[in-house]
Amino acid sequence: MASFAFKQFKIDQNHAAMKVSTDGIMFGSWLSLNNAKNVLDIGAGTGLLSLMAKQRSPQLALSAIEIDEQASDEATLNIARSPWPDIQLHCIAVQDFESPEKFDLIFSNPPYFQASLKGENAQRNLARHTDSLSFADLITSFLRLSSESSRLAIILPLEGAHIFIELAQAKGLYLIRQCDVKTTPSKAVSRVMFELSKVEQALVTESLCIYDGNNQYSAEYTRLCRDFYLKM
Repeated sequence: MASFAFKQFKIDQNHAAMKVSTDGIMFGSWLSLNNAKNVLDIGAGTGLLSLMAKQRSPQLALSAIEIDEQASDEATLNIARSPWPDIQLHCIAVQDFESPEKFDLIFSNPPYFQASLKGENAQRNLARHTDSLSFADLITSFLRLSSESSRLAIILPLEGAHIFIELAQAKGLYLIRQCDVKTTPSKAVSRVMFELSKVEQALVTESLCIYDGNNQYSAEYTRLCRDFYLKM
């Protein structure tokens, strides 16, 4: 799949290891941009999440980080051809990234395989396995790059989410929002989208089912993502 067209932008993805996915579209639609001004996308890939955030809130000052050079080159083109070429993309590991300003929202669709066997595709391994960005590194980077009222938003498979949240809470972060995602009504929860904060707040819990019993996009998923899909 060389490209994926949305209502206001297009993602070319000839070389990126991780293509446009339901996870990414769902997460980019779910992100809370309330009170966000200076935002950081860690692991930008093709630039999907950054572009979705700018479509929703064009006034954002948005920076993005991508360690993989091929993905970064592709994201650079996607951003340049979009209505929001002011997104600042950096081809660098977040562990090495410095910013004079603190971010009030940081989001990531991070690598999630911690113990599984790797395949032969080194680029895909980099995108999917946590060797290049461990959960601990991501949490530490958030603490370093964020202000006191900042939020960290993440999407992970269920098991990874539990591990990440436990590590974050051990570092003094608070879980403030969580959405459990099922593929169909009869399936178990497979993904978790969640927000963490340095400031304790009442936890808001949500649930989402992507498909209905007829294997069509559910009404709730359609409401969430309709601003992006061409045919929704």
